[in-house]
Amino acid sequence: MLFWILTIALALAVALCLARAHARAPGSDAPAAAYDLRVFRDQLAELDRDLARGVIGHEDAERARTEISRRILEADRQAGAGEVQRAGPAPHALALFGALVLAGSFFLYQHLGAPGYGDLPLARRLAMAEARHAARLPQEAAEAAAAGQIAPPPAPDAQMAGLMDRLRAAVGARPDDRQGLELLARNEAALGNYRAAWEAQRRLIALKGEEATGEDHAALAELMVLAAGGVVSPEAERVLLRALELDPRNPSARYFLGLMLAQAGRPDRTFTIWRGLLEEGPQDAPWMAPIRGAIGELAWLAGEEGYQPPSPAMRGPDAAAMQAAAEMDPEARAEMIRGMVEGLNARLAAEGGTAEEWARLIGALGVLGETGRADAIWTEAQDIFAASPDDLETVAAAARSAGVLQ
Repeated sequence: MLFWILTIALALAVALCLARAHARAPGSDAPAAAYDLRVFRDQLAELDRDLARGVIGHEDAERARTEISRRILEADRQAGAGEVQRAGPAPHALALFGALVLAGSFFLYQHLGAPGYGDLPLARRLAMAEARHAARLPQEAAEAAAAGQIAPPPAPDAQMAGLMDRLRAAVGARPDDRQGLELLARNEAALGNYRAAWEAQRRLIALKGEEATGEDHAALAELMVLAAGGVVSPEAERVLLRALELDPRNPSARYFLGLMLAQAGRPDRTFTIWRGLLEEGPQDAPWMAPIRGAIGELAWLAGEEGYQPPSPAMRGPDAAAMQAAAEMDPEARAEMIRGMVEGLNARLAAEGGTAEEWARLIGALGVLGETGRADAIWTEAQDIFAASPDDLETVAAAARSAGVLQ
């Protein structure tokens, strides 16, 4: 309520100042000719005083009186003819305009603003984030809430179902079999049975005891988050902290810790964690795509508006692979190159890539003599990079070199 009192008081004060300024303006309440008449009469009186003091001669006084009288007659003629010229807009027009501005501003604020929204200083926002973090659903409740929102996984085929039944029976008969539990956790997750998967992973960690690694705990936390529909529960947080205690640089655990902070209302801390992951790579890590999709908004929320994420580096053979290729016979080298090309083609088809990577694929196919495939990929690249002329020209240069574009 105090906000509205202050804004209305300020608006009325501004309107009053404008109205008073308009009222004091010359000619705002009288015709311009009437104002001129007063000025000319004052000039005649001043002329008589100057003549009496001897400041001006009789001839000069007569000439001046004649000129002033002529101006008085002209001003009187204009006033009598009704040629009223005001120095500014009519008072009622100004008042109407001011009322429209005030009413329009309040109307816009009602629709675009947040009337009644309280102040949010930093301390209060941090307290709200802490409260939201403390009020998270436990794992069981989070999974129950997610059950109605996540589509059930597709039923496996008969062969896979039979294999899983045998695997579950084998693990049930040998509960201390680490390899069996590891296989069970992995395959349950592949089928979308995340609850069964994280329970198997938890049993595996319990069997390993002190031998359990940070990666083991990070895998357990990931399965728990997937089972809860993407929510990082308090139980999953404890597992993440244990994973980071064992391996502070574990990328999977750091990703899910950043996700938990974002859900708690701390995008600034999420940005710091995810920025490090984005800059460290590898670029084909499964968490890179969601980080790239959110890093721009996180940077803005964290006050890093000028942040530019690093462009994904092109992936290719390392130095050891290049050395091995140099020692191969021509046929083996060609086979290795073909395998690399096929791998690049599959990755670009599944994940996309930069213009340089598409250009490299087209150029490699041209070298291999597969101009038909190079032409098909060039056609696809035209659609992908249609909105970026510079990237399109990079791919077009490779297409020209490969002989698919004249």
